[in-house]
Amino acid sequence: MCLTRLGWLGTLKRLTLPKTKRLTSNQQFKAVLDRGRRAGDGLLTLYAASNCCGYPRVGISVGKSSGNAVVRNRLKRLLRETFRRSQDRIPQSFDYVLMISTALSRKLKRPRTRNATSRDPKRPDGRPGPLPALTSRRMQESFLSLVAPATHQPSPDKDRTDCSDRTNHE
Repeated sequence: MCLTRLGWLGTLKRLTLPKTKRLTSNQQFKAVLDRGRRAGDGLLTLYAASNCCGYPRVGISVGKSSGNAVVRNRLKRLLRETFRRSQDRIPQSFDYVLMISTALSRKLKRPRTRNATSRDPKRPDGRPGPLPALTSRRMQESFLSLVAPATHQPSPDKDRTDCSDRTNHE
């Protein structure tokens, strides 16, 4: 084994979000959107609904109004990383649906002005990159500030989202 800046190569931890911690079906998204509480700011909109799993799950929705596929995929990666890094600081028995706010979508679609201080050196024409101001830290701060209002009053048990589609019934 070889020691690198990151540690022993044989013991590097793969930083992923397992499928069990994601909302995958349309039914799961609808359950959270219908029964959950909403909180939003200028960056994100968060829906939260209690679940019976005992661990948090996340669903991410980025509409086409946020930009082209490259921009949407970067936003989704930032949101997944935000949730993954924040799991130990949020209430555990909740499903969360994260969306980019409409105000941010409008800003992303607005034509950019040329500014000499914000040029992207990787682009041949010197234009700014698609999302220069959005960072993982800014997304995480926004997410954590929205969790408290969205999870303040837990829903009654009848409104809990079901995890039964994850278990094997014999």
